[in-house]
Amino acid sequence: QVQLVESGGGLVQAGGSLRLSCGASGGTLSSYAIGWFRQAPGKEREFVAAISRSGRSTYYADSVKGRFAISRDNAKNTVYLQMNSLKPEDTAGYYCAADPYVRTSRNDQTNYDYWGQGTQVTVSQ
Repeated sequence: QVQLVESGGGLVQAGGSLRLSCGASGGTLSSYAIGWFRQAPGKEREFVAAISRSGRSTYYADSVKGRFAISRDNAKNTVYLQMNSLKPEDTAGYYCAADPYVRTSRNDQTNYDYWGQGTQVTVSQ
């Protein structure tokens, strides 16, 4: 069973950048599509971005399109989420998740079988 570990979160000023990483143990990430989700206090968890197993297909929530970029390096068993032009409303816990199946859409969190523990991103004014 693959275990996911997120890293790279932190405190950043509005307009700044962070790069999150999602690593794995007990499995090969190239066998999974990977999604990033986030959850702010008092809000439901929401889809942020996803990438297919090969990396050829990427998916983004409208709220982050043009600011965030998801990528993967299967040789390093890692998926990245580059976050630029951060806004205070991006403040949340960010979670990566793995789905072993091919699907036409990637924003449904119920399709993801494995989840990391999350990393906190805080964007100040």
